[in-house]
Amino acid sequence: MQNIPASAGPAAPVNPFAEPTPLGLLGLAVGCAALIPIAFGHSLTPAAFRTAAFYCLYFGAGCQFIAGLMSLANKNLLGGTLFTTFAFNWLMNYQTLSGYAEGRAPDPHIVLSVDVIFLVIFVVLTYAFGFFSKLLFAFLLDIVVLFSCRILKELTHSQAFALPIALATVALAAIALYLAFAILVNSAAGRPVFPVPGPLFTPAAPAAH
Repeated sequence: MQNIPASAGPAAPVNPFAEPTPLGLLGLAVGCAALIPIAFGHSLTPAAFRTAAFYCLYFGAGCQFIAGLMSLANKNLLGGTLFTTFAFNWLMNYQTLSGYAEGRAPDPHIVLSVDVIFLVIFVVLTYAFGFFSKLLFAFLLDIVVLFSCRILKELTHSQAFALPIALATVALAAIALYLAFAILVNSAAGRPVFPVPGPLFTPAAPAAH
């Protein structure tokens, strides 16, 4: 009989899916790209709204929903929650843009109320992601800035916040692309071609029993 090493034990669980984060980030970047011309006021036609709506549906909502479900299946609670929740936000973008294409605007009071809830959610998630990477913290912080400007624009009825919203959308796409490339290329190259900084916060050490 062969000797069994003392360290032998149950095999470590294997995730059912490959890392889905790049899929969600690339979908987010494409969705943001579709919104950028509208955010800067260059494409405000029914055709532009209709076109952007489908990119928001297929890439923003579709990629992030798939990535969210795969992350949850991989026991990634934080990433799965973020992607899945944000996927439905992209569905809202799809419905809003589709309505604009047909001359129908959403009720601003409902949108404002939902944006406030999203802001609270993303403030907390920004703190949580600070325990993983400074770049992830900046990524979520950009979303917080974006929703803050949306809320202030609605409350003040001022176009002064239009440019910050557009710039935050560009920054969101850029950070999403960088993070996706970092995961994909770094794992393929076996070295940090796209460096990602470490955590901003240090988690507390587990209590001794």
